[in-house]
Amino acid sequence: MAIPPDGYRPNVGIVLFNAQGRVWIGRRAKTPEPYCWQFPQGGIDDGESPDAAAKRELEEETGIAPDQVSHLSEIPDWLTYDFPPEVAALPRHKKRGWTGQAQRWFAYRYLGNDSDIDLDRAADDEFDAWRWEGLSAVPALIIPWKRSIYERVAAEFAIYDPASN
Repeated sequence: MAIPPDGYRPNVGIVLFNAQGRVWIGRRAKTPEPYCWQFPQGGIDDGESPDAAAKRELEEETGIAPDQVSHLSEIPDWLTYDFPPEVAALPRHKKRGWTGQAQRWFAYRYLGNDSDIDLDRAADDEFDAWRWEGLSAVPALIIPWKRSIYERVAAEFAIYDPASN
C-alpha cells in the first residue's frame, strides 16, 4: 500500500449504497446547517489497512457491522484536502503537524436493514441523524473545503448510482 503524503493525516471515507443505489449520509452532531451532512470517515490506525479502517470506522460511527457490507470498489489514489486555518489550528492537528487529510475511499453495498442502523449504539457521537440520499446530491451538502473530494468520489462511484446510468 502506498503511503499518504507527508503532513496529511491518513484517513478513509465510506460511501455506503443501499439496494436502491442511494447512499448513506449522516448529520454531524453539533454542526450548524447547511453543511452538516457527510459520509462516514475516520483515521487509519498504525498498522491497520485502509479497508480494515473503513469497516471499523463505519461500525464506530453508524453501528453497522463489517459483515453487513460487501465491497464494491475503492479509489486507489490518496485524495487530499487541506484544513482551513481555523481547523489546522486545533490542538489535535497542530500537535501532529497535519496540513490536512489524505483519504482512501471505499464503496460498499449495505446488506442489512435500516433498523440495524443505530447511531446510539455507535462508539462515538459523530452523527445525530442519517438518511439515504442520491449520490449526485451529496457534494452540495458537504462543507465547502471538502467539496472537491466529494465531487471526485461521486464521479468515481457513479457507476453504482442508478440515477447516473
